[in-house]
Amino acid sequence: MIHVYTGDGKGKTTAAVGLAVRAAGSGRKVVFAQFIKSMPSGELVPLEKLGVTVIRSRTRFGFTFQMDAATKELCGNEQRRILDDAASAVREQGIALLVLDEVLDALGAAMLDEDILRDLIRTLSQDCELVLTGRPVPDWLAEAADYHSHVKKIKHPFDRGVKARDGIER
Repeated sequence: MIHVYTGDGKGKTTAAVGLAVRAAGSGRKVVFAQFIKSMPSGELVPLEKLGVTVIRSRTRFGFTFQMDAATKELCGNEQRRILDDAASAVREQGIALLVLDEVLDALGAAMLDEDILRDLIRTLSQDCELVLTGRPVPDWLAEAADYHSHVKKIKHPFDRGVKARDGIER
């Protein structure tokens, strides 16, 4: 089944982490691939302690809207590596849950080829659940999804200038 968590509200990654914890807690093999994000985040250590394979960037690139062309190209290379590593892990390890966190943002920023993502989805084993998060969801993916949740922001402390807090937003 394909799960899509999208929208401008807080909670997309949190929902994906919750499903990863549930699957790992049930003895399933999980890969949690995180796109765009590279700063330390509170969910990573507990996921790894549960045996979840975490794949993410080791380089901080900043926000996509602040990147120059050269940085965006380097970041795009890293996003493609993350997707390749996740696809390899799924093929080689019999993964039951693959989370592609913020992959829709990498796709929307033209850092990933849509056809490669489509091919990955098409070739996944029937035994592998797939979760994709991010803001822009292409129509083809919305149509293909079995679960599609839209997280809508009503209020957020960031709007008042409150920066991301450890253990809450990161």
